[in-house]
Amino acid sequence: MSKRDYYDVLGVAKGASADEIKKGFRRKAKELHPDRNADNPNAEAQFKEANEAYDVLKDADKKAAYDRYGHAAFEGGMGGGRPGGGMGGQGDFASAFSDVFDDLFGDMMGGRGRGGQRASRGSDLRYNLRISLEEAYEGLQKTINVPTSVSCGSCNGTGAESGSDPTTCPTCSGMGKVRAQQGFFTVERTCPTCSGNGQIIKNPCSSCRGAGRTERERALSVNIPSGVETGTRIRLAGEGEAGLRGGPQGDLYIFIEVDSHDLFERDGINLFCQVPVSMAKAALGGDVEVPTIDGGRSRVKIPAGSQSGRQMRLRGKGMPALRGAGQGDMFIEMAVETPVNLTARQRELLEEFEQLSKDNNPQMSGFFDRVKGFWDGMKG
Repeated sequence: MSKRDYYDVLGVAKGASADEIKKGFRRKAKELHPDRNADNPNAEAQFKEANEAYDVLKDADKKAAYDRYGHAAFEGGMGGGRPGGGMGGQGDFASAFSDVFDDLFGDMMGGRGRGGQRASRGSDLRYNLRISLEEAYEGLQKTINVPTSVSCGSCNGTGAESGSDPTTCPTCSGMGKVRAQQGFFTVERTCPTCSGNGQIIKNPCSSCRGAGRTERERALSVNIPSGVETGTRIRLAGEGEAGLRGGPQGDLYIFIEVDSHDLFERDGINLFCQVPVSMAKAALGGDVEVPTIDGGRSRVKIPAGSQSGRQMRLRGKGMPALRGAGQGDMFIEMAVETPVNLTARQRELLEEFEQLSKDNNPQMSGFFDRVKGFWDGMKG
């Protein structure tokens, strides 16, 4: 059976340019790929036929011989064997399969283009910012200094010295990856010549040494909203590390840490403040002045007979909720303080008070009643 004309196989006219031949092959390869023609038993043979035609027509010397002698150029002594080489075209079939795979799925896998500059997105950065509880209450505008990589101003991020341009890597033809044949399969790895960039810089920029970016400390103004707490994360889009060779910048993430406070303890949007109260004031009742987080003062009434641990609430005196969703409360917790370093007169008065107040301590009486019941039970 005579072979079909290679130009007809690829669906291009005789005398077609290299680019037209390449487009014709890719069009046919996608159309005839076996994975797309499960119901066509001839698809694989037709795919190999298209690959054989392309193997000849893409090579200038083989194409010239074919244009002059036709298929006879590769038969007998005219051309030195089959166009596909000693493996019966298997190696080129695998290579063509890989090329078609790139075309079919390249966009979904990141758009690997031939000869294009390997621009990559810059890394995201993290900045830990410590603020006071008062600053978390008020919110603030703060300037921070962030050490980062920025696009090189001398080469505009290309990595090449002014007046020169990066050149396509000759090893991988700009792919950034090279392929090694292992039987029917093709193994792909990062190009060792250009380290996956797809380009080689013969004259690196003296400022960035070919990296396309330089290290510098940037001053950024950051708006910290009121109500933030430890663990709050603020994202500044495009303020991270500069991209490699003109790629987009990463993001900057600011992680907030709120310092502990001498007076207040925070629990979400609520605040707790422990206030020491004298034993006499706790017994008699009275007023106590307490601070609030906004710098103000509030008077709290202590009921007579208050015990340690008793809490009183000041509504709306806590922390603001993040993004303005209300305000927390402040809880005053009493800590009844026992007097120390008594004078003789104070001791005398307390001893007299102790004798007169045996029936005025309900918790103490109840406790010892329970203790007596426990001991009686043990004896029984």
